[in-house]
Amino acid sequence: MRPIIKENFSILFNENGYLELADFILKKNYQNILFLTDANTEKYCLKSFKKSICNINSKVYKIIDSNSFYYSLPHGESSKNINESIKVWDFLIQNGFKRNSLIINLGGGMVTDIGGFISSTFMRGIDFVNVPTTLLGMVDASIGGKTGIDFKNLKNIIGKFEFAKIILIDDSFLETLNDQQIISGFAEMIKHALIDSPNHWNTIREIKSLKNISKDMIYNSILTKVKIIEKDPTEKDIRKYLNYGHTLGHAIESYLLGTKRELLHGEAISVGIILESYLSCLRCKFDINKVNQIKSFVMKFYKKIDFAATDIEMVIKLLKYDKKNINDNALFVLIRNIGDPTTNNEVNIEEIKEAFRFYQD
Repeated sequence: MRPIIKENFSILFNENGYLELADFILKKNYQNILFLTDANTEKYCLKSFKKSICNINSKVYKIIDSNSFYYSLPHGESSKNINESIKVWDFLIQNGFKRNSLIINLGGGMVTDIGGFISSTFMRGIDFVNVPTTLLGMVDASIGGKTGIDFKNLKNIIGKFEFAKIILIDDSFLETLNDQQIISGFAEMIKHALIDSPNHWNTIREIKSLKNISKDMIYNSILTKVKIIEKDPTEKDIRKYLNYGHTLGHAIESYLLGTKRELLHGEAISVGIILESYLSCLRCKFDINKVNQIKSFVMKFYKKIDFAATDIEMVIKLLKYDKKNINDNALFVLIRNIGDPTTNNEVNIEEIKEAFRFYQD
């Protein structure tokens, strides 16, 4: 996979990525380096990552061996909060971290989100590198400069735009994941295909099982996101396209966060994709046959979630906190056709309830 070098960030891959990262660390001569992980990536990925970077040359090994610190967050979305951020900031202060320090965020979307937030706010900003270890992180969460934490069960309500210096993607980490984690990331690949082009969607639609997800498909998904954020890095315009499926998907994820029915991000987004495809039919005359095609494909991979009337009411109430809103109006990204997204679509409550009925049928 070819490196993707842009003005604000670089996305590097596998062995060449480790070489470039090693050169970057040597050139910057950081005083301290923090490896930020969660319990899972500390167990399954940290040793492998350190071996890969330290084997580059003895100088890198010496820097990491003498200047490195380690902090592991509890696993799960519930750790992406201000209290955990405070603990890491305190750890950095206690261990003498200054502005000429580096944080390497080794983990899935939770780790790269909170790690980027911690880095971008500590001493008004220190360098950070994202090393995503999940499919979701590789195709979406680690890319694009969105950092943040959840607050009072509201997804990513606190945060800022700050780009990682390097995003290093090592696809061997995918071997550490279970099917549920792969499925979570696959939802973002589906979203990218739907907003990108009919050809991209038809390629994704050929997937019969998770084993059919190829490196080329992952790379094309990354390119779709990069193409958008390069034109609109701070979500003033077309970057909103990337929120397709996320207005209701995030509300569902927030509503179920911390409950026995808690969903992974991609599981919630899969529901949002179906709901917002149906809303696209109602508001943008998107072909109902294609809506049914999307629903049928998504439901091959994702279990159906039951929503009682009270659940739906609570999800709708959470829409008022969506970051795309203007005043109190919930605005949706919808599609007129595959590869033809449109922003700032107002949808009424009855239409949302109708979309839920479509999903439940």
